[in-house]
This record gives sequence, structure tokens and C-alpha cells, in this order.
Amino acid sequence: MTNHHVLTWHVTESGGYETAWIELDGSTLRARGRVVGTVPEPYWITYELKTVDDFVTQRLQATAEMTDMTAELDLRRAEDGRWTVDGEPAPDLYGALDCDLGLSPLTNTMPVLRHALHRTPGEREFLMAWIHVPDLTVRPNRQTYTHLSASRVRYASGTYRADLTLDADGLVVAYPGLAKRL
Repeated sequence: MTNHHVLTWHVTESGGYETAWIELDGSTLRARGRVVGTVPEPYWITYELKTVDDFVTQRLQATAEMTDMTAELDLRRAEDGRWTVDGEPAPDLYGALDCDLGLSPLTNTMPVLRHALHRTPGEREFLMAWIHVPDLTVRPNRQTYTHLSASRVRYASGTYRADLTLDADGLVVAYPGLAKRL
């Protein structure tokens, strides 16, 4: 059964908003979104995200428009686990299953759903293809997700921690210090 969502978050950390059209179908996710922010500078981002089975990222395409420049990103993960960034190999991302678009509550969904961490106990560490906003540069990033209670998951990266509230579909409702769904 396919679940369709159109969600908007007030992204306080960027002084902006994100709206995403999301399709959850079994163990796959597709999304198209638009992001507008004012911090660290005014920007507008459009993106398309596609996962394959088990919510593993297959491709993220994004375009960011800023005052003086435009950045584009074509991030892909092949079946053998190799990543490319704009067609160039990215061996430092090998082993990552997910992308994480900076300042976007949507991209916290994939690792949570893969391990049902919004429903069942557990803690998982991930290597992520983390995308800096607004310039869309990509780098590896280690993150940990820990089930706290029904619909509550702790996100951690380095010394940063946030306790996320998720809905029954594993989509972020509140991300303290970052975003809140409208």
C-alpha cells in the first residue's frame, strides 16, 4: 500500500521552510521537495530523492540557488555500494546507505524506517552521505539513531544530540533546535 504525504516543516535553524511531496511504498521512499532558507545566506533548494528496497538511497538530485551562484548535485549510490557525486567516484562514502540533506528533517526518515527505530528498541550507527546546505557539497558523516520510546528517536552526530518525535510512518514531527512540522 502506498502512503502519500505532503508535509511542511518550519526550519528554525535556517530561518526558512521545507515542503516535501512524499510517497512511501512498502520499503521504498520517493520525495520531491523545496527548501527556502535565510541562514547562512538566502537560498532556495529543489530536490528529488529516490530510494530502493529497505529505504536505501539510490539518487538525490538537487539544485540550490543563492544570491550570487547556483549549485547542482547529482548524488548516486550503485547496487554495489559505490557512490558518485556529479559523476565522479566518492570512495569515502563507500558503506553509506543513506544521504542526509543538511537542515532537512525528511532525510532522517530512511535509517529510522529501515530499522523501525520509531517502534522498536535498538541503536544503530550509520555512515551518511551528508550534504552541506546551501552549497550542496558532500562529505561522509557518522550518525547514531537510538530508539527512546514509541515515536521518539535520539539522533546523534559527534557531540550534537536531538530527540526527534516521529509519526506512525516514521516521518519527523519535531526536531528540537532544527524544525517543527506545520
